[in-house]
Amino acid sequence: MTQHDAHDRPQNPGRRIFLRAAAATAAVTSGVIATGATAGGASAATAGAQAATPAAAAAAAAPGGFPDYRYLKTLLTPSQLKYNPTGEIIFPCIRGVYDKLANPLGRYYLYYGPHDAPGGICLAYGDSLEGPFTEYTANPIVSNNWQPHYKVSHVASPHVLWRADLKELWLYFHGENGTTRLARSKDGITFTYDKVVLTTAMMPAGSTETSYARVFAHELPSRGAHYVMLFMLNNQSNHRDIAWGWSADGRNWTFSQTPLVRHSDVGANNVGGPHLLSRDGSTYVVYNTDKEHGGNMLITEVGNDFGRRNHLGVFYDSANGAPDNGRSAAPSFGTDKGVPYMVYEAGERLQGAIAVARDEVEFDSVSDA
Repeated sequence: MTQHDAHDRPQNPGRRIFLRAAAATAAVTSGVIATGATAGGASAATAGAQAATPAAAAAAAAPGGFPDYRYLKTLLTPSQLKYNPTGEIIFPCIRGVYDKLANPLGRYYLYYGPHDAPGGICLAYGDSLEGPFTEYTANPIVSNNWQPHYKVSHVASPHVLWRADLKELWLYFHGENGTTRLARSKDGITFTYDKVVLTTAMMPAGSTETSYARVFAHELPSRGAHYVMLFMLNNQSNHRDIAWGWSADGRNWTFSQTPLVRHSDVGANNVGGPHLLSRDGSTYVVYNTDKEHGGNMLITEVGNDFGRRNHLGVFYDSANGAPDNGRSAAPSFGTDKGVPYMVYEAGERLQGAIAVARDEVEFDSVSDA
């Protein structure tokens, strides 16, 4: 870990302090821990380093015993990218690849992209969690025109799942907003199209959007499933909820016709950007609310069988100052050397950047337990 001087640290004297050893026990169910171990959570990484400022500090202690994250630096800013068709980027997904791929461009791959037409699935790579990250020269690696499979206005929201059994990276992405697709790769750069895995037709009548999907390895024995998908569901009421489905193979899915988390459950107009987490024998969903209703990340305990609906409140309190500007969204998690990280979308929708937050105990002189 790179240590930061005191003048680089955001200050928040009212926060709850976690000991590093306690924070390091957080286990995230998706992807790869930054050190390369499986079953940990997507590795977080940084690029385009910027010093943290008090205005950007977000340090609300998370419920459920999860780490207390605080903004560290901005990873990617649209104006600094060569591929920048719309001036916006969203939905980061970070993966450690150095122990999985032959001759990767860097130790860590960061997937992201613009949303608005034409969108595009993009890649940046780096060798350290603290950056820098280099934009891949041939972005986008997946475009909105992939003949003969599809031609759409945009593709967006990459989520990459490491399939250790197949030694492949599986990419889930949407385009249009009502269709989620799957592509597969041996190197994380060149993908082969597979199939459509989710559309509005698979959800209740009147559904208008099924997008921003993330897929996680998660055992549901009663359903014969090894994978769970979380995604955003919209309908003619134009209020977005968190929906879910399950699969034995990650390709063929069954979807609950009832939302996992309704916007009305947590007093919001819209909720989205869901991510699955596990800790202390239970399972949780972290997701973001619309800016008008806090713009924060909330957390709900759903239990290992997805039978609970225990709404625990604010997981990450977005800062009013830059880069959050009152909104944080679409988190991707990881741990490096026992230090938890969260990569996320910072700023107003389609006006922000990709940032990283770190367990705030690292900003303090606290001895290991």
